[in-house]
Amino acid sequence: MRISRTAAVGISVAAGVLGALALSPGSGAAPAARDGPAAAANAFIASLPAELRAKAALPFDSPDRTTWYFVPRERIGVSLLTLDDPQSELLGPLLASALSPEGLLTARGVMKHENILRRVETEAGVANSLRRDPGLYYASVFGRPGNAAPWGWRFEGHHLSVNVTQIPGEAPVVAPVFVGANPARVLSGPETGFRLLAAEEDLGRELVKSLPESRRKAALISDTAYPDIVTGNDPKVRPLELEGLAAADMSPAEQQQLRRLIELYTARLVPAAARDALARLDRAGFGKVHFAWAGSLESGQKHYYRVHGPTLLIEYDNTQNDANHIHTVYRDLQRDFGGDALRQHLAQSRH
Repeated sequence: MRISRTAAVGISVAAGVLGALALSPGSGAAPAARDGPAAAANAFIASLPAELRAKAALPFDSPDRTTWYFVPRERIGVSLLTLDDPQSELLGPLLASALSPEGLLTARGVMKHENILRRVETEAGVANSLRRDPGLYYASVFGRPGNAAPWGWRFEGHHLSVNVTQIPGEAPVVAPVFVGANPARVLSGPETGFRLLAAEEDLGRELVKSLPESRRKAALISDTAYPDIVTGNDPKVRPLELEGLAAADMSPAEQQQLRRLIELYTARLVPAAARDALARLDRAGFGKVHFAWAGSLESGQKHYYRVHGPTLLIEYDNTQNDANHIHTVYRDLQRDFGGDALRQHLAQSRH
C-alpha cells in the first residue's frame, strides 16, 4: 500500500497521550511557508517551559548535533510524551519546512507503525514491548534559529531520523534521513498486508530483475545480504568503494528506473532541498552513480541494495525478522549535517 501524494497533508499520532501533532494545508503549512523554518523553530522553543527548553535548545557546535540513532533508546531533546497539545502542534510547521507532503506522510506512517509493532511484540510475548510508543519521538534545535548564522534541528525516534541544517542563503540540508519499517509487511491483525515502505522495496527489485544477465552480474555484489545498512549511524559516511553497475553502463530504460528509485528518496525532502540534491548529482555525472544488490532477488528473502554516486548514498536493507524488517537511509555525501556548504560558509564568515 502506498500513500498518494494527493492525500491530505498531515503528521499526527493516534495516541491521546501525545496531544496533537497535526499539519494541514489550511493550518501549519501556511505559517511554515510564510515565516520560514526559523520562525517555526523559535515558536516551538518559546512555547516550552524552562526545564524543557534547556533540553530542546542546544549549541550548534554540540557533538550531539551529528550523533543520531535509529534504534529505540533515550535521546536528547524533548519527547512528544512531555509536550502538551499546543506545543506538539507547533512542531508541524517545522517538520513541513524540511519534509514534502510525501515525506510528512512517511514520517507519520513510521510513528503510527510503532502501535502495530507493539501489538505484534506483545502477542509474541516479547519483553519490554511498551518501548514501542509513538510518543517516544524527540525534537531538538541546535544554535539560534535565524538568518544570520547556521543552525539546525532534528526530529528522531525508532526508525525515523530527520536531520536538518539551515545555512544562510542556501537550500535546507535535509540529511541524513533514516526511515524504517518493522514489520515491513504486517502479517496479522486488522492491518494485515499493509506495507509501509512498499515502493522502496519494489522499485529496487524491479530494477535488478530487469537487467539482462551480463549487467545483473555486475550489479550483484554478494550472494548474501548484509545484516544491516553498512554505514550504520556514522556521523560521517566512511569511504566506500563504488560497487555494482554504473548508470553509464545501463540502457536508457534502466537509467530511468534508477532515476525513479533515487527520486523516491529525494521526494521525501521539501522541493528546494530535493532540487539542490538532484542538480548536484547531475553536475557530478549521473553516469557515475552505481547500483548494487546483495542477497536474494525473490520477495520474502533477505536482500540489500545500494545507490552510490559522487554526491549521495542510499542504502536499503531487509534482512532482520526473516526479511520482514526494512532499514533505509539517505546520505548526502557533500552536505550531511551541512558538510561542504557549512564549511564554506564558516570559512567566509571568518574573513
